[in-house]
Amino acid sequence: MPVPEFIRELRDVVGQRLLPLVAVTAIVHDDAGRVLLGRRADTGRWSVVSGICEPGEQPAETAVREVLEETGVHCVPEHLVLVESREPMRYPNGDACQFLDITLRCRAVGGEARVNDDESLEVGWFAPDALPPLEEFDLFRLKQAATEAPAWFAPARPTPNDRETRRGPG
Repeated sequence: MPVPEFIRELRDVVGQRLLPLVAVTAIVHDDAGRVLLGRRADTGRWSVVSGICEPGEQPAETAVREVLEETGVHCVPEHLVLVESREPMRYPNGDACQFLDITLRCRAVGGEARVNDDESLEVGWFAPDALPPLEEFDLFRLKQAATEAPAWFAPARPTPNDRETRRGPG
């Protein structure tokens, strides 16, 4: 998976320290209700389509760009599914990152699903009841995208002041 130029430039300054990044995930459905997945070249596992926001890029633009770049499919973002700060991670080269994931439900509007870059080994449409093995977080995002519920986000953790306010004086 190629590292975007802006991240290489940041790494020149911050080294391998924790770098917060915005990731966008596109849950793309076709008119038959199937979901678009790619088998990643770096892990060999099936996954939903995702990528990193470029500086100045809106999340919806990232979703459209990443889906087209990776799969050849044109899509339109329609619904915010979830926003979640993922746990910090460290890559094999020692670089640390923490992704804020913005997941959007998208509708396919053209193109043909195919391997369109070197990030995927395979690309395909899957019925919701015939998915290949996926990571737990991918399954959660697919489940959330299948509803019309408001966007999901982790609740705020109570602060010491919150607990005092709830208890009241004395």
